[in-house]
Amino acid sequence: MIRTAVFPVAGRGSRMQPATNAVAKELLPVYDTPLLQFAIDEARDAGIERFVFVTSDDKPGVEAYVRSQHGDLDSLFLAQEAPLGLGHAVLTANGAVENEAFAVILPDDVIFASPPALAQMCRAYDTGFAHHMIAAMEVGPEETGAYGIFDADPPATGRQVTVRGLVEKPEPRQAPSTLAAVGRYILAPSIFETLLTTGKGRGGEIQLTDAIARDARRMPVAAFRFEGVRYDCGRPEGLLEAATAIRDAREMMEAGAVA
Repeated sequence: MIRTAVFPVAGRGSRMQPATNAVAKELLPVYDTPLLQFAIDEARDAGIERFVFVTSDDKPGVEAYVRSQHGDLDSLFLAQEAPLGLGHAVLTANGAVENEAFAVILPDDVIFASPPALAQMCRAYDTGFAHHMIAAMEVGPEETGAYGIFDADPPATGRQVTVRGLVEKPEPRQAPSTLAAVGRYILAPSIFETLLTTGKGRGGEIQLTDAIARDARRMPVAAFRFEGVRYDCGRPEGLLEAATAIRDAREMMEAGAVA
């Protein structure tokens, strides 16, 4: 059972500026609901009991929102001392995660799915099959430069695909596949030891994908093809697309109720 989820929410939201100069990216609304709310709901639906938020001192709104709206949560707030990447954010949570597998949720990746994507992964996770599991989806060859791309043998069948590693944002010609990592992870606690010895990678940051790629050389790692639709709400177009999807779904429900 996966009991703990880590929420890396210290990012500056550079793709959403200037809006994120005033409001934390995770509190931007998708239609009428903050991004962070979708992530919290998804974690709860997956059976998560402990919520670890890795934030920064200049984003007090995240903690204020959680405490005001979710006072019942077993929550912990940790400050990421420097913006050194997703790998560093996960490493910041080391002391808060017990010696067991845990989830990582990136709130700006909104996934509409039933059951929720993380719940799908928790049901499928088995340390006998894979130590680390990462949500995955197919992307176009021209899009590989925006994602961590799995080194896998295409075409592969089934929800779970054993992979050899991950390559962070490769150019299309250098991409080992078109199977891309999405912001949901289930990680074995061994990832912390690997992150401690993972140097800075692309962008001068400690990349979680680099650490997972190192672990893949000595332990099984799986990509998980979830059922659902993912929206990149870390960019304006994705936020608008997700809001439109919610509006359309509500209008259809209202029309059905009237009929």
